[in-house]
Amino acid sequence: MKEKPVKDIQLKKKMSSNDLVRELYESGGFTAKKLANGIDILEKMIKDKNCVKFLSFPACIISTGTRGVIKELLKRKVFDVVITTCGTLDHDLARIWENYYHGFFMVDDRELHKRGVNRLGNIYIPNECYGKILEEKMQPILGEIYKKGNKWSTKDIVWEFGKAVKNEKKHEDSIIYWAWKNKIPIYVPGITDGAFGSQVWMFYQEHRDFTFDLLKDEQELSDLVFDAEKSGALIIGGGISKHHTIWWNQFKDGLDYVVYITTAVEYDGSLSGAQTREAISWGKIKENADNVTIDGDATVFLPLMISSLLERL
Repeated sequence: MKEKPVKDIQLKKKMSSNDLVRELYESGGFTAKKLANGIDILEKMIKDKNCVKFLSFPACIISTGTRGVIKELLKRKVFDVVITTCGTLDHDLARIWENYYHGFFMVDDRELHKRGVNRLGNIYIPNECYGKILEEKMQPILGEIYKKGNKWSTKDIVWEFGKAVKNEKKHEDSIIYWAWKNKIPIYVPGITDGAFGSQVWMFYQEHRDFTFDLLKDEQELSDLVFDAEKSGALIIGGGISKHHTIWWNQFKDGLDYVVYITTAVEYDGSLSGAQTREAISWGKIKENADNVTIDGDATVFLPLMISSLLERL
């Protein structure tokens, strides 16, 4: 056979993330090799100056320390566009002002409810660290935004919040802050599906002319895609953020580079579990695109992948 031989992983002192990833690739390991391939694709995508780079992710990982990895990508301007869900705004803002806490998957959730603690996987989020603090802090900010105008795209209102938190003690931990600072658009197609959207709805009760302009977001995405010579995406998880990313890119004959990281299965026909090959059938990914689907938890894989990528960049 002419194929490359499988090599044992050699663990050495003071190995860099990139050294370890190279070992994972040479090992021929199942998901390990996919992970290494994914980093190679991301490196090629980021170094392609003619490529518009999309980052897509769901809110859940922002409740964890993986938020710091996403923040670093925006701080370093690695990606050009972000598409995410409303909960990303919830968790990013709440964690500027309050802490989330380590918890357990297996716990008496009825007891947590009595204590006023919300569970997100194995993360504990007390009411005072989420809904209460968001209402306390967001309503005054919305009041200031209203003075500037009453119709806002999600990108523009997210930037307004990024600017509003610039003097907070932990502002540099914030995804929203760096998006505003570096003028990286964040689009949230499901803007009302979370606490951020609910707070805007509460503000709307007394300000009936305050609205979202979702079609302005769509027009900007359309312009980005149609003007792009090439496009690529790192897509974490599934849902609306994943679909919105691949949906718009079908209008330029598909993405040129794609890396999926997902825990979802494809046998139920869900979008979240759909592999890159399914998107090729829709024209959302090009037939000859560099692409890989990595099966696993982004809170494990993403820090290793991005650490290795940043070493290369």
